[in-house]
Amino acid sequence: MQLTTSDRVFTLTGAGISAESGLATFRGSGGLWNGYSVEQVATPEAWAADPQLVWRFYSARRRDAEFARPNAGHLALARLERAMGDRLFLCTQNVDDLHEQAGSKQTHHMHGSLFESRCVECAIPFPDREQYLGKLPTCETCGAAVRPHIVWFGEVPLAMDLIYHQLDNATVLLVVGTSGSVYPAAGFVHSARQRGIRTIYVGPEEPLNAALFHRIELGTATAVLPSLF
Repeated sequence: MQLTTSDRVFTLTGAGISAESGLATFRGSGGLWNGYSVEQVATPEAWAADPQLVWRFYSARRRDAEFARPNAGHLALARLERAMGDRLFLCTQNVDDLHEQAGSKQTHHMHGSLFESRCVECAIPFPDREQYLGKLPTCETCGAAVRPHIVWFGEVPLAMDLIYHQLDNATVLLVVGTSGSVYPAAGFVHSARQRGIRTIYVGPEEPLNAALFHRIELGTATAVLPSLF
């Protein structure tokens, strides 16, 4: 696919691209949530009921992500960013830091970051790679509880105004490795089609919203992305 100097690419990545680096995906029999229900570990109600369990769960995710490394798909998107500069906007549903490890400089984590935490009162995220299996963290400023900087079910993704601004100005929407079932991200392709934006999907299986894409490239991110543009 050819891009011109006037093209602006909005890229959305999902769990599929991280799965190729060994991180378990959201769904499926081998998925990340096996052994836990969403209600136990990924909602504000879960946090209120058992913060110890929630931190144990996210500490395990931090441990797994520490050993993960970016794959050819992450590296291809980093190269594309270097070529396009601020004409590429990379938005990810993933909370790992594999895009950053690959060299992407301006990644927007719409669902938060696994390696950040925030005070429930101050609400200011800060870098944090600790694994909390015993005593839970508290804010050094106000003493309130500290939670993972993750967007849980029932919470609004981060900086949606920025996301829709970038989508409004895009000429191409590239979606990689997401099932098309988690909103609002699954609705980005509908918004793009309404605006006349070219829409491309890359993944090993067709997403649930496949009918909305102009072009579907079936294959893994590592196989397709390095030679897509």
